[in-house]
Amino acid sequence: MQIDNFKSVLDKYEVIFFDAFGVLKNYNGLIPGIEATLDYLSETGKDFYVVTNDASRGPEQLAESYYRLGVDIITPDKIISSGMLARDFLENKVRKGTVAYVGTEASAKYVETADLHTMSISDVDLDDVNHVNALVFLDDEGFDWNTDLTKTLNLLRKRNIPVIVANTDKTYPASQNRLSIAVGALAKMIEDTIGRQFIRFGKPDPQMFIFAFQHIKDYPNVDKRNILMVGDTLHTDILGGNKFGLDTALVLSGNTQGQDAEVRIRSTGIIPTYICTSAAIDGD
Repeated sequence: MQIDNFKSVLDKYEVIFFDAFGVLKNYNGLIPGIEATLDYLSETGKDFYVVTNDASRGPEQLAESYYRLGVDIITPDKIISSGMLARDFLENKVRKGTVAYVGTEASAKYVETADLHTMSISDVDLDDVNHVNALVFLDDEGFDWNTDLTKTLNLLRKRNIPVIVANTDKTYPASQNRLSIAVGALAKMIEDTIGRQFIRFGKPDPQMFIFAFQHIKDYPNVDKRNILMVGDTLHTDILGGNKFGLDTALVLSGNTQGQDAEVRIRSTGIIPTYICTSAAIDGD
């Protein structure tokens, strides 16, 4: 398996899409050396965006999380999250009433509008659900996994409403050797149990990449051949980037570890353009 030098890869592209967790940061904070990468992008005038399935907070709060880590170059306009697509869908298709949510209060605040109010699934009264016009899966925290997932199941038996999965990730790295279940896996479990098809936003869905592409500063004057998608997960970052026609770089700093990468690539058939140790320009 050939390992590519990340700085050499960066130099080939005008615009960089970065995944967030496992690429720019992890459970310990910033990935070592990422500050140098961001400085290099600034020095060379390359445009970049954080394209993330994190729907736990809005762009302002996500940018603040980087600022607290000492990074001020990742501003809200640089963040493109699956939660932004979920909000657009709700504004255009649901418009008013109550949206029940599985997640935290912070994640729900972002999808509220003047005519659309949110309610935690834990606060839903199953005997009074006619006002609930949609359900959205936002985060894997903020609710009781046993009681509230059972309530979610029964709400959907009572109400034939749109169900939006704003974060399709099934796992995330909780430590170097341990994965945790993400909200996408919970949504898939409920979906299979009731035999419904939910509406999904986020990588690898093409709509996520269309949305990101349209938010590029110089859109529509940027050719896809000049955009690189950098991610740590084959089934979301790399598959989604490949399907949208972008070159992709798999980094071995998150969900995909070095000892597993070659086997996973061969077994899935999801082939990145490059494989790099990390997204740090001094990390190869």
